[in-house]
Amino acid sequence: MEFRPRNYTTEEEVYSLLRVPADTHPLSTPPSSSQNQVDVVDPKKNDFLDPLRWSDANVADSIETLQDEENISTAVAQLPEKEWSSFKKLLMQKFSVSKMVSLSSVSDVLMKSGKVHEKSQLSTHLEELDDPHKFAEEGVKVISQQELVSRFRALKDEIICAWNADDRVTSLKLSIKVARLLMDTSAFQFYPTLFVLATDVMDLLGNMVWERIKRKAEFSEDGTLICSLPENFEARDICFEAKETCNNWFCKIGSIRELLPRIYLELAILPCWRFLLDRPVDNLQRLVKMMRGIADPLASSYCRLYMAYRAQKLPVCDIGYLIACIYDVKIILTRIISAKEITHGDFSENRKALVSLIEPTIEYVMKCIFKNSYQMEIEDVLKELGLGRNQTELYGKFPCTSVFLHHLLKELPTGLVNSNAMVILQLIECSNDYSFEQCLNYRLLGFRLSEQRSQMDIVHAVVNKVIQVASQYNSLDEFLKVVDAYMDNILQNQMDNYLDIVLDGILKRANNEEIAENVLLNLQSFFIKLLTHFNNLKDIFALKHFFEILDVMHGSSRSIVNVAILNMASRSGCICDPTMIKLLFEVSQALHDSIKLSNMRDDDYQQLARLISRFVNMVDYGPHVEHHLTFLVECRGAFGSINELKETLVHASNCLVIKAIKGGKEHLSFVKSCIAFSEVTIPSVPAHIRQMNLYLETAEIALLSGLVSHSDGLIESAISCFQDLVLTDGSRLLNDVDGILSFIQKLCSFLVLVPGNLEQEVTYIPKSILSLINSQLWITRRMQTRVLCSILSLLASLSQNKLPYRANHEEILGNDTLFFGDPTYSEELLSFSTCVVQTLVSCILQEPSQAIRGSMALEACNCVASSFRLNHEVLLICSKLMETAKLSLKSNDKYLQATMNFVDELLPPASPEDKGSSVDNRHIKGL
Repeated sequence: MEFRPRNYTTEEEVYSLLRVPADTHPLSTPPSSSQNQVDVVDPKKNDFLDPLRWSDANVADSIETLQDEENISTAVAQLPEKEWSSFKKLLMQKFSVSKMVSLSSVSDVLMKSGKVHEKSQLSTHLEELDDPHKFAEEGVKVISQQELVSRFRALKDEIICAWNADDRVTSLKLSIKVARLLMDTSAFQFYPTLFVLATDVMDLLGNMVWERIKRKAEFSEDGTLICSLPENFEARDICFEAKETCNNWFCKIGSIRELLPRIYLELAILPCWRFLLDRPVDNLQRLVKMMRGIADPLASSYCRLYMAYRAQKLPVCDIGYLIACIYDVKIILTRIISAKEITHGDFSENRKALVSLIEPTIEYVMKCIFKNSYQMEIEDVLKELGLGRNQTELYGKFPCTSVFLHHLLKELPTGLVNSNAMVILQLIECSNDYSFEQCLNYRLLGFRLSEQRSQMDIVHAVVNKVIQVASQYNSLDEFLKVVDAYMDNILQNQMDNYLDIVLDGILKRANNEEIAENVLLNLQSFFIKLLTHFNNLKDIFALKHFFEILDVMHGSSRSIVNVAILNMASRSGCICDPTMIKLLFEVSQALHDSIKLSNMRDDDYQQLARLISRFVNMVDYGPHVEHHLTFLVECRGAFGSINELKETLVHASNCLVIKAIKGGKEHLSFVKSCIAFSEVTIPSVPAHIRQMNLYLETAEIALLSGLVSHSDGLIESAISCFQDLVLTDGSRLLNDVDGILSFIQKLCSFLVLVPGNLEQEVTYIPKSILSLINSQLWITRRMQTRVLCSILSLLASLSQNKLPYRANHEEILGNDTLFFGDPTYSEELLSFSTCVVQTLVSCILQEPSQAIRGSMALEACNCVASSFRLNHEVLLICSKLMETAKLSLKSNDKYLQATMNFVDELLPPASPEDKGSSVDNRHIKGL
């Protein structure tokens, strides 16, 4: 066998593609008149879309389509039923009661089943002293919330069973008993849950009555279809028998003795008025007036809430009844708030709790009012609510309670809020009561003003007034709640003087109190707005008291702000300013400490680790490479628990060497320091494959710097790491086969550059690799084949009189110079290559998979044909490999055809001596 001589320069010229300079960038938008422009695929078809050629018009259409879909989704989500279901769920969550609940004597319907517990004598006596009227009756019992929910489910089943058995009287009686439960507000914290459970029963009865009457209107007694009622049917479309049944139900409910159950049951079957009247909404005003007879404020408020929900099932419904309801609740709240203060006992706290329980009813009714109101009706609605334009109408007969104003402000149209901002400010100022925190109304106004661009004079006037109000708050929580809502307006309108006032106010209050969790969330929101507004991180760091305020933060909120700062820094390109680097280093250190102190998820840890690594990677000290290396050393000490960063540090250290060389400031001591830094850091990288690649990369840097001995040592470290990996992990490395193979191929490519060690064989390292690969049973034949081909290509390259590439250092001699004319060098290469070829052929023939065996044979044939002259011995090997491939692959396989053509091109012309041989060129042609 004999290595084939190669002229790499000539081959590059022959096989390189023709290069033509481009007039325009290939990714730039081509002119519309260009004939070579690729047609944009029809977006309506399921074809591939090129985003680089997607026109602005199509993008606009797509955005509009997405917006339409979002609007549809929003509309679907706000359907009354779904909205009501979500509202009830939130109501039970907000006022959940885990303790036992007292039940009065009217709740005997709940005692038929379920676990009931007798109260202890001492407990009953103590509660009787607190409220003697409540415990006037004997035998008061308690039940847990979970048991009560189960009992209501059982009640619903009883009502359904009775209804299906045509015992509708029992169903009605059970429903009346359930409605009577809502008369008892003694356990007022439990009342919202009771309301949700009881109204579920009311809804069930109402739906069953509706379906029964509708069926009577559509079918006769024998089941014959009379008519099919449309959605917008009228009372005249209903037959006499159905009307009689409907009227009978209203009469039965009208005979209920207690007012509250009578109203609830009529509301349950309220949609059935459509069978009797063309304007069923006329009954709503009557019901509103009836509700004024309910003395208990909590019970009356929730009764109005149920009416607001059930009335939405009517086809046409004005909002007059809703305005009346909200106005009545407003009067109730005013009376509760203005009640004479009692200094002893918990009367004041009970009133606050009562207002908190009534608040959801205001919220829901207010939403219903403005959801059904058009812009032209808004001013009329406000006047009906007692909020006119002039001062006498503005404050009305009754003052505007804080909670009422909050939900009114939440629902008002954005344009109306912006144009009446100062009037709303006056309203907020006048509604300072305990029904709702006043600072939350100032806060809500700020958020509403941010929804739409406002006039500068209005913004300045509002912000000026609000800052004055906020400055009077001693609590950092209240101060932040207010100013945070106005930060968007302050930043967008460049009100730097107000920003300084806010920063001064935050620091002053932060130094005077301990920072609670809710305050941290507000501080987090404040910082995120600052980071979002400014484009330059220097401008943020230059803000007054920025880092002083940041230092008072801790926990997850501090981490979120630090992440935002590093994200912003990573978007700004290289970080060159030493002061900026120092500040960001401290931010990264705080973030790193939070990683160590918290048990965060792996995904969150990986995100933070990548972020810090990216910061380190973006630092650039320019020509001051010594400072940069010092920075890397500090990072290794500060961020020792981040394994991903260690790899980044090695890459950065190696890049410093390249930078020093390119800058003409190559100092041998500095280069050695960088290499020593990498050598110390690499062993701490946990992944062995990454270690191997880092050793190899650093060896390349050392060789580029002329440090041959350092390069040899690093190569040995890489080989040693590879041996430890293969011998210890074994078959567990099957998933990392590609990584191992890539390392071996890169190592073989690099060995072309490395001068041979005169004290060792030239083939010492390739032999070590081959020995290790052949000794491991878990290594696949395909991997073994590729390793052998890489080693063979290395040996063929080293045999050339001129190497394909060499180290870019004048003092480093390649093997073509060191061993030029040395016969033992060529003999060693050829001897080992013969062994490699034999092992290669044997490996291919042992592969069990036919398809894989054919592919391996072609790879080997290409490698052998490229490495050796095609003499008789080599031709026999190629012939054997080609026959193996032909038996394993289809005749039209493109790889097979290309390999055959390649071998044919390399064949020398047949000589007279070859014509008589057993294998000549004519037999090889077409292999």
